[in-house]
Amino acid sequence: MLMGEFQHAIDAKGRLFIPARLREELGERFIVTRGLENCLFVYPLKEWAALEEKLRALPFTRAEARGFQRLFFSGATECELDKLGRILLPAHLREYAGLEKDAILIGVSTRVEVWSLAGWQAYSERIRDNYAELAEKLELA
Repeated sequence: MLMGEFQHAIDAKGRLFIPARLREELGERFIVTRGLENCLFVYPLKEWAALEEKLRALPFTRAEARGFQRLFFSGATECELDKLGRILLPAHLREYAGLEKDAILIGVSTRVEVWSLAGWQAYSERIRDNYAELAEKLELA
C-alpha cells in the first residue's frame, strides 16, 4: 500500500526523487498523468492497467467520458527511475501541477500524488477543517 508524505525538490532539469518506500510499491517503471485538483497521479503498472480497463468501458457517446479520457490519457507518460531514484517529469505535467521547485509526494493507497508545496498546503488546510465531517458523510466514523 502506498502511504506517507515526502517533500523533495525538483531539480533544474525537471527531475524528482522518488523515496525508497514509494519505489518499492511503484516498481522500476510506472505511469504519471494529470490528476485532480491540479496534482499529478502516479500509478504502478498493474493499477494503471486496471484503471485503463475501467475508463475504456465508459460510453464514448458521453461527452464527459470523452473529455476525461482525452485529458487523462493525453497527459500520461511512462516514467523509469534513474540510478539515483529520480524520474524526469515532462514540462507539460510540471506546468499542469504548478511544480517549480518544492514538491510533496503523498501515498494514497493505490497511487502516489505529486503536489506543489503551496498547492498541497492550501488543499490540506481546506480539507483538514472538514476531516471529521467527511468521515461521517462517507460513513467512516
